[in-house]
Amino acid sequence: MNPALLWSDRTAFLLVTELRLPRIAAALLLGAGLSVSGLVLQMLFGNPIVEPGLIGVSQGGAFGAAVAMVAFAPPLWVVQIAAAVTGGAGLALSYTIARRFRFGGWILRLVLAGIAVSALFSAGVGIVKFVADPLSQLPSITFWMLGGLATTTWPRIAQVGPIIVVGLIYMWTQRWRTNVLSLDERVSFSLGAAPGRERMALLVAATATTASLVAISGIVGWVGLLVPHAARRIVGADSARVLPVALLLGALFVLASDTIARTIIVGEIPLGVLTSLFGAVGFIWLLMSNQVRVIR
Repeated sequence: MNPALLWSDRTAFLLVTELRLPRIAAALLLGAGLSVSGLVLQMLFGNPIVEPGLIGVSQGGAFGAAVAMVAFAPPLWVVQIAAAVTGGAGLALSYTIARRFRFGGWILRLVLAGIAVSALFSAGVGIVKFVADPLSQLPSITFWMLGGLATTTWPRIAQVGPIIVVGLIYMWTQRWRTNVLSLDERVSFSLGAAPGRERMALLVAATATTASLVAISGIVGWVGLLVPHAARRIVGADSARVLPVALLLGALFVLASDTIARTIIVGEIPLGVLTSLFGAVGFIWLLMSNQVRVIR
């Protein structure tokens, strides 16, 4: 066999298995995880415009990950833990502030609280970027905040993949219960649910999934907001049917966006920029077509 041909085949094999396939796998996990987490949060809070980035989870996770990268230069699992802790703190803080508001409905209060908490964590990220090494740490944080999968490898997926898969499986198994948990607490209890415990378990699953995704991709917005609404328009509001459709649509949406991001120009457009562009345009269209309504 021609050695040159053998080397060419080996190069192509490594290109596919070590570069393309892990990136495809990460894009599918990212889209599925963000979409399902967004759907679960919308159902539990009864709020049609809730998504991980809007209520402080994504920005909180970004803050924790940035602090870990600058202060400790740690392996990915440390960044993942820091992102999970601060992402959960962002969700808890948004919920607590919204409960203490004295004006407006629940939707307005949660949105306002999420905006304030996200701004706090964004300011924290700005401080971290200010003290970061401008030659080594700052460029990494800046590009990471734009969102992308260019540095994805099998070892990185292996470190966060189990948590993402477990979170998705749990939310999948609870998709029938989510309908009940989206009701008033007394109604949920009368139907045999334990609202406090079951809602907390789903919130933990959604937050851990989102934080793990943030650790490998950075901030990729609008997926968890737009895709659940698109899925509802296809199959209705029943979460037992919406969740599988949202999972599939989200995975395909991010995979298509990532493919466009790395092929449309010679360089590579950050994935978060494209998902924000497509997501914002799609959401504006949904608003104008009167397709966004309160969940409850």
